[in-house]
Formats: sequence, structure tokens, C-alpha cells
Amino acid sequence: MLSYLLNKTFYALLTLFGVVTVIFFLFNVLPGDPAQMMLGQNEDSEQLAIVKKKYGFDKPLATQYAYYLNDLSVLSFHSNTQEDYTYLQDNKYTALQLFTVGNITTVLKYPYLRESFTKQGKKVSTVLGETLPNTFVLAVSAIIIALILGIFLGVISALKKDTFIDSAIQIISTIGMSVPSFFSAILFAWFFGFVLHKYTNLEMTGSLYELDNYGEKVNLKLKNLILPAIVLGIRPLAVVIQLMRNSLLEVFNQDYIRTARAKGLSEFQIIKKHAIKNALNPVVTAISGWFASMLAGAVFVEYIFGWNGLGKEIVNALNTLDLPVIMGSVLIIALLFIIINIFVDIIYAWLDPKVKLE
Repeated sequence: MLSYLLNKTFYALLTLFGVVTVIFFLFNVLPGDPAQMMLGQNEDSEQLAIVKKKYGFDKPLATQYAYYLNDLSVLSFHSNTQEDYTYLQDNKYTALQLFTVGNITTVLKYPYLRESFTKQGKKVSTVLGETLPNTFVLAVSAIIIALILGIFLGVISALKKDTFIDSAIQIISTIGMSVPSFFSAILFAWFFGFVLHKYTNLEMTGSLYELDNYGEKVNLKLKNLILPAIVLGIRPLAVVIQLMRNSLLEVFNQDYIRTARAKGLSEFQIIKKHAIKNALNPVVTAISGWFASMLAGAVFVEYIFGWNGLGKEIVNALNTLDLPVIMGSVLIIALLFIIINIFVDIIYAWLDPKVKLE
């Protein structure tokens, strides 16, 4: 297990290094001056020079790339000269000093994702910290809905193969996979949040936390989670139904299932103790991919429902060319995919003893 985790960590770091390199050069070859983007239409030559020096935009591209890697690295090197970009005492760094050689101090610190261009110097890590938990809550809720209903309906569909119930479930599943998320979001918001608002008491838009009418107190609004979670869970629900049904039908034809029946076990015991667990591998694969995508940002769903999550933040950053927020979001997304893939491999080994971590 330890060697497996070390191996995965090594390749994860290589992957992240590749992602960092791609997004840095991708966004730095875009037309426009980052310093001008930060200042908007109010810049003058003096302000422009100050901003470029503060953020290292006056340096060659290779030097800026080295600065960016240094900002992101946990182990980094910093100048003791106040005029330098990597000046250690700048409040952008929270660091533990290790040792100093000449003018350079080596430190341990949290990765620094820089500051937003449009939020008055607000750190990107703070921006993401305010939005990512909301997306996490939304994604987990949607996945729970998809798993519970998907596994249940998939089992029913497999047990009632080629019957009217099976056909009805398959039709519902096909429609769920075919309808785009943005259309489902608009339809649900209009129908349940507007037409049936009197009966459902649900709003067309809203986030997990909202200010009261006086703008003084933040209140938890769990009811705002219902519609976006259902909409976000529709497509993975449809996928889980199909995978669970097909996988379960394949498991039913295995020798150990026939042996269990020959021993006199009830159909319920066979399904519960033998069939479902062995049929879950393809479901785990699909759900892991969906969950990572949801955490990456359910852009359309969050934007339509006004959910203050990572997806909505990415759209706003793209509209305002807030490059540090976009780059930081992409890095977080890549990291989430890597972590989830490692957990999926471990879950595989638990579900199927024949699968070896190595």
C-alpha cells in the first residue's frame, strides 16, 4: 500500500507540473497586458509600472514562469530584498523559515495562487475557499441522489428484465442522459420554483448561504439545495441505472450465483451478499468521473440557479478575464481529479479482492 501511494504521488506531482506549465503559458500568450486587466480603464503609466513590478510582469516570460512555480511550491526560495517579487516579508506568504544562504531564504509554506485581478487584491485561495465548499455540498448531494435511486432502479430493472417496468425505467434513463443539464435546470427552476412555488415553497435561484433582508445576518438555506442537486444528479442517475442493470445481468450468469442458488439461498440474500457488490465496479468508475466533474464546477446548473459555487466563479472570472482565478481553478480541478482517481483504485481493491493495488 505504501509503495502504491508513493508511486501515485510521484505521478500526481508530474501531472500537476504538466498542468501548471500548460496553463501558465496558455494564459500568458493571450493578447493583453495583465497589469492593465487589473487596473481596468483607470490606469496611468505610473500605476502600471508599480503593478508590473509588484507582480513580476516586467520580467521575461521564463522568469515569470519560475516565479509562478516558486509561488505554487510548498518548498520555495525567497529574497530578503524588499524590491524583489519574492520578498519574504510580503504578507502574501505565510511561511516557516528553514535556513538562509546569502540573500535567499528557504521556507515551507502553503501554495500561493496569487491575487484576483478584480476583487481588490483578494487572494485566489480565499476566493476558491468561499466557493468550493458550496460546490462540494452540491456535488455530494447530487451523487447521493444518483447512487441511491440509480442502484435501486438498476436492480429493479435487472430483476424485471424485458417487462413493462424494465422498459419504463430504460426510457426514463435514456431521457435523463439525452436532456442537456442547462435545459433541465431552466425547466426545473421555472416549473418547481415559479409555477408550483405556492406548493413547493422553492425559489428559482438561491445559494446555500444567503443574507437576510437587512443584509446583516447570513442564513443557511437548505431548501435552495433541492432543485440544483436533483438537476445535477439526473445524468449520473441515468448512467448508474444503465450500468447497474447491465452489470447485474452479467453477474447473474456467473457460476458462484448458480452455486448460491443451489445451496438454497433466497434471491434477496443472493442479491444483497453476492450480486450487488460484484456489480458495483463499473458504477464506481462512472460515479468517480461524474463526481470529479461536478467538483470541477457544474457551470450551467450553478449559474442558472444562482448557486455560489466554483462553476459560477469560473464563468465570472472568464467574463472579467480574471486570470489568477481561472488558473487557480484549473489547478484545483486537476488536483481533485488526481485524488479521486487514487481513491477509486483503493475502492476497487475493496470491492473486488482479485484487483491488486499494484
